[in-house]
Amino acid sequence: MFKHKEQKMREEISLVTGGNGHLGNNLVRLLLSKNQKVRTTVRDISNKEPFKDLNCEIVSADITDRQSLAKAFKGVTNLYAVAANFNMWAKNPKKEIYDNNLEGTQNVFDIAKESGIKNIVYVSSVASLDFTKLPANPDNGYNKDRRNWYYNSKNDSDKLALELGKKYAIRTVLILPSAMIGSEAYKLSYSNNLILQALKGEIPADTGITLNWIDVKDVALGAYSAMLNGKNLERYILSNERHTTLQETVRIASDLFPELNLKKPKKLPKVLLYFIAGAMEFVSKISGKEPLLQRQYLDMFYGLKQDYDISKSRRELGFNPKPSKDALEDAFKYLNLEWGECTTSV
Repeated sequence: MFKHKEQKMREEISLVTGGNGHLGNNLVRLLLSKNQKVRTTVRDISNKEPFKDLNCEIVSADITDRQSLAKAFKGVTNLYAVAANFNMWAKNPKKEIYDNNLEGTQNVFDIAKESGIKNIVYVSSVASLDFTKLPANPDNGYNKDRRNWYYNSKNDSDKLALELGKKYAIRTVLILPSAMIGSEAYKLSYSNNLILQALKGEIPADTGITLNWIDVKDVALGAYSAMLNGKNLERYILSNERHTTLQETVRIASDLFPELNLKKPKKLPKVLLYFIAGAMEFVSKISGKEPLLQRQYLDMFYGLKQDYDISKSRRELGFNPKPSKDALEDAFKYLNLEWGECTTSV
């Protein structure tokens, strides 16, 4: 059955939106390795570097531009809806993050219906999970904390994707990745940038916020498995089971590169972190740059152990990710090689 589905997909066009992004580009590469016919969308078609030596069709489209989507979706059977605003901060987060993601989701499904697309794998996020019950489970509902516009956008676009998939009778499978790290990165994602900061010794304090690291290639494979075997209108977490603290993250980097003499981040009391975050937010209003720490994240995640129940993904998708430690080591090696000499900002 599995081989029959794969063979059928080889005869169809699979489209990946946002093919120059971290997950999108890895997914394009995976599909090509499976001998799929691949089309991908980018906003800036002049940037060819992420697609060098890749035998895929590249078209210009934006999820907020319905006309461009209609052209890109023509003849497509299987859609991987990856493109979205993944920024955690913006000057006008309601407009730039929330409205963009909700409008983009609506447009993607509207045009998919008009174009006759049969299957959609929609990339949501663990940000849409209910963190009051740990380990978080996709069947426990949604994040009830409404303080952050990025998290609001992932909650509401996740719900909207399910509603529209049902309304339009399009087979729709949702995947919920955690913090994706690793190679084939042509720009630094939020997660990869945090890894690079750890590698450069730029994390002086432990904020008490844990991460759940996952190799981006495991997420790409999970997305492909979701297209093949995911159940209609179901949500699948693509993460590791256990969280990693910032101190553990830096320790792994230090063990891998002892010559860097990385110092373990100091644990600070929450009240001091709260004061520091407030000062950073004040400065960001003047500079227009994202603060390294925000009070709302301390309120939402301080002391929270980001552990997830991935038994459903293991059982139904065959999802078997590499352990977080291995994912971190691979990401540190890649970033040290490709980005070690550069300085970046999110």
